[in-house]
Amino acid sequence: MKEITSTQNPELKLLQKLHERRHRRKEGKFLIEGAREASRALLAGMDLEKLYFCEDLFSPEAHELYPQFDGLEQVKLSAAAFEKISLRENPDGMVALTCIPEFTLEDLELPGDALVLVLQGLEKPGNLGALLRTADGVGVHAVFITGEGTDLYNPNVIRASQGSLFTQHVFAAEDQALLDFLKSRNFTILAATPHTQKTYWQADYSGATAICLGTEHDGLSDFWMQEATEKVVIPMQGTADSLNVGIAGALLLYEALRQRQGQNQAP
Repeated sequence: MKEITSTQNPELKLLQKLHERRHRRKEGKFLIEGAREASRALLAGMDLEKLYFCEDLFSPEAHELYPQFDGLEQVKLSAAAFEKISLRENPDGMVALTCIPEFTLEDLELPGDALVLVLQGLEKPGNLGALLRTADGVGVHAVFITGEGTDLYNPNVIRASQGSLFTQHVFAAEDQALLDFLKSRNFTILAATPHTQKTYWQADYSGATAICLGTEHDGLSDFWMQEATEKVVIPMQGTADSLNVGIAGALLLYEALRQRQGQNQAP
């Protein structure tokens, strides 16, 4: 097994570059830091290229999950070397290297009553990661990311999602191509806005539904607001004029789940 102890090792320097979006795009690769996150990627069928690890830094969870990576090419690092590629304050001693998956909308098969989440231009990795976790909890059929916003493979997105990025269908798409895809499958395009009287729990989420969210500052663009077939409001009783996008998304997604579970219950 290969071992790296020097913090000046060229391989480490290449890995460090993958912390930047432009290098991830150029190389077509990204890093998955964290035992839980790497394990979920592995169990989801992602083709991990290498595992970089430092047993001296292993958390109890890393010790438990480490055997899952048997058969994968591994590189043992000293604590100092590992910390050169880690972005965490208290790393758990595991980082996996993998290729950015290539998906197209044509690759996606959805049921007739699919529930999907559309996220346009989200800039904060924590919000995107939190929404991916919520989407996983609700069991959405796909998540679509549009606009430049945050890079899906930003290390902070992966961390905030706790690996949920790898447990569901997550696609980056162009706005028009995604809209055409949704329209061709007769999706209800649902958007939250303060400029309506219909509350979010009054909408019907039973059929094919795309819940669309934009940035906290600007909300959805005119492109999506004009194309929305259903507009709903999340009532606000206090002085705040908006909710965190992660909270807003959770309210809409779990209302969809509540309605769908109610339909599936026996009379």
